[in-house]
Amino acid sequence: MKVKYFAWVRERVGLAEETVEPPADVRTVGELMGWLAQRNEAYAHAFETPRTIRAAIDHTHVRPDTTIAGAREIAFFPPMTGG
Repeated sequence: MKVKYFAWVRERVGLAEETVEPPADVRTVGELMGWLAQRNEAYAHAFETPRTIRAAIDHTHVRPDTTIAGAREIAFFPPMTGG
């Protein structure tokens, strides 16, 4: 699946997007964040406080307990504020 990173998440990871194939036991958005955080120090830094990260699957905002089965694209980004 394609994973996209926005704003400071992208800055910390060092990529705008990538294609990943998580293990079968990674079933939810939250588990995907945990798996990504284990990849290296940059990902660990980006996902060190997962409650501050927002996610969208195929352009729809989702909660961390949302399943990733069938997702074509998952985006991670910080909370957005108006202004």
